[in-house]
Amino acid sequence: MEIWPAIDLLGGKCVRLRQGDYDRQTIFSDDPVAMARRWQECGTRFLHLVDLDGARDGSQTNTNVIRSIVEQTGLVCQVGGGIRDEATIDRLLSLGVSRVIIGTRALRDPQWFAEMAENRPGQLVLGIDARDGMVATDGWLETSSTPAIELARRIAALTDKVAAIVYTDIARDGMLSGPNFDQLAQMQDATSIPVVASGGVSSMDDLRRLAQMNTAAVIIGRAIYDGGLELTDILQEFPQTDFSAPS
Repeated sequence: MEIWPAIDLLGGKCVRLRQGDYDRQTIFSDDPVAMARRWQECGTRFLHLVDLDGARDGSQTNTNVIRSIVEQTGLVCQVGGGIRDEATIDRLLSLGVSRVIIGTRALRDPQWFAEMAENRPGQLVLGIDARDGMVATDGWLETSSTPAIELARRIAALTDKVAAIVYTDIARDGMLSGPNFDQLAQMQDATSIPVVASGGVSSMDDLRRLAQMNTAAVIIGRAIYDGGLELTDILQEFPQTDFSAPS
C-alpha cells in the first residue's frame, strides 16, 4: 500500500483545511519546499500536492512552488486542484509531475476526461470528492446530483487508462475521525481502477484496516502534521515498493 503525504498549497503556503472549508485553515509552513524535504527525509517516495487556489478559482497559481518541489526533491508527485484543460495537464507533466488529478472537469465532461486519459495512459487520476455520497466540485464549494459511484463507473466504461481514483469523503477530511470505510469498499467494488483513500486517517489501526481492504494507496495529511502519527513509523510498517512511472 502506497503512502502519499499531502501538501496542500494556498497562497504559496502549506496549509490544511477542515472539511474543505477555506475559512478553517491551519498554516503549517511558509515554505512548502522545506516541508517536502522533511517528508523526503522521513523516507517517503511519494507526494500528493493540491493547489487549493486552483481548486477554488479554476486557475493554477502555485505552479512555481510545484516546480520547485519536483526539481528539488525528485520525488514521485501527483498534483490536483483546478486542472480543467489540456494545456494545464501538459504543463504540469512537463514539470516532471508523474500524475495529474482531475475532478470537476471529469464530472462535467467525462468523454473529454476519457480522451485525455487515453492519450496519457497511466498519467491521469480521477479525483472524486464526495459529500454524503454525491460528487462535490469547484474546490468542494458546490455539490452535484451525481453519486460518486456512478461517476466512477461512467469513467471506467469509457477508458481503462486511468491510473487511479482518489476518493475523498469531505466530512472526514482534516477531522482525524477515521476514513469512511464503507464508502471506500463500495468504490473499490465499483470498478477495477485502483482506489486511493483520502481523508480522516488518524491512527495506525486505520492504515492497517485499509491495507486489509487491499486499498492501493493512502493520502495522509493532518495526522502527520499534528504529530498524531509519525511518517517514519508509518513507512517502517508499510515499506514502499518501486513506482513505475509511465513512459
